[in-house]
Amino acid sequence: MRLLLVNPNTTASMTAAIAAGATAAAHPTTVVEAVNPTAGPASIENDDDERRCVPPLLEVLGQARARVRDRPDAYVIACFGDPGLDRARALLDAPVLGIAQAAMHAAALLAGSFSVVTSMSATVPRAWQLATAYTPSACLGVYACDIPVLRIDADPATVDPIAELCKHALRVDQSRSIVLGCAAMARFADPLSRRLGVPVVDGVAAATRLAEALAPLSLR
Repeated sequence: MRLLLVNPNTTASMTAAIAAGATAAAHPTTVVEAVNPTAGPASIENDDDERRCVPPLLEVLGQARARVRDRPDAYVIACFGDPGLDRARALLDAPVLGIAQAAMHAAALLAGSFSVVTSMSATVPRAWQLATAYTPSACLGVYACDIPVLRIDADPATVDPIAELCKHALRVDQSRSIVLGCAAMARFADPLSRRLGVPVVDGVAAATRLAEALAPLSLR
């Protein structure tokens, strides 16, 4: 199958990291492609960024749908706010997954409860909104590390303060897993899981695996 992940911001280094994470999670026969728009916010850290990223995101998805060759069998919107998800599903005739929805459902199924650790405080209300819609009884808390997305993307050392916040969330909430609330955190999932001793769910990997499972069920 062919899987297209769209990073709704314009930062190419994040798109490359998303591609690497999805490729690592995917079946060897899955063709993984990751792209980003050329217009829009460089990072998505608040509601205004989410609103501004949707039109270019939908344009990229429409271009992919119009391909004569190499048309995707499934799509992933690789931003934890799941921007434009409902509109993308109305536009496309193949499965479309958001990484927040995929991660939250995976964590709920895997561990029963979870806490979300996200980037900026401005994204906390959106994370709660999605958790209430997707898994209303499983999310026990949402915490922001207040490290800008582009710094998380560029600086591997940010794993340490993120780990400390995860420990705090697990202790306060008595939750059984962590959902990483930012695509830039994806590469930290495995080391954090080993450090914390609980499942740490990255939405890019979760959405990739769910997309592979759902693509054969598409009516296209």
